[in-house]
Amino acid sequence: MSIRLNQATPADWDRLRKAHPAIQVTPNEKTGLEAWSVPAEQEAAQLGSQEGEDPVNNPTHYNKGGIECIEAIKASMTEEAFCGYLKGNLIKYSWRMAYKKKPLEDLKKAQFYLARWIMEVDKNN
Repeated sequence: MSIRLNQATPADWDRLRKAHPAIQVTPNEKTGLEAWSVPAEQEAAQLGSQEGEDPVNNPTHYNKGGIECIEAIKASMTEEAFCGYLKGNLIKYSWRMAYKKKPLEDLKKAQFYLARWIMEVDKNN
């Protein structure tokens, strides 16, 4: 019998946990997952230290295989949905900037999304 994720009961989760217990690793033991466990702050520092890196307007981790992430997102949405995405990111970066180590960078990201939103609205008028 197949159960959908949002239909699982606590008993279903308990059965799953018993069938697939968490991996217990001692501090010096290697799991092969170490490359995936870099803290976000450390990863951001590594990415931000790349020469020529523009963490606001053109972060290298948003452009893989010659495809800019924001353009792929736009292509997957209607114009209205994409403008909603831009608005959401503007709110997100404005909202959390006070809690970040680099508040000015988050304000610049909010500015980026506002400028992009203005561009989208302007081209449709």
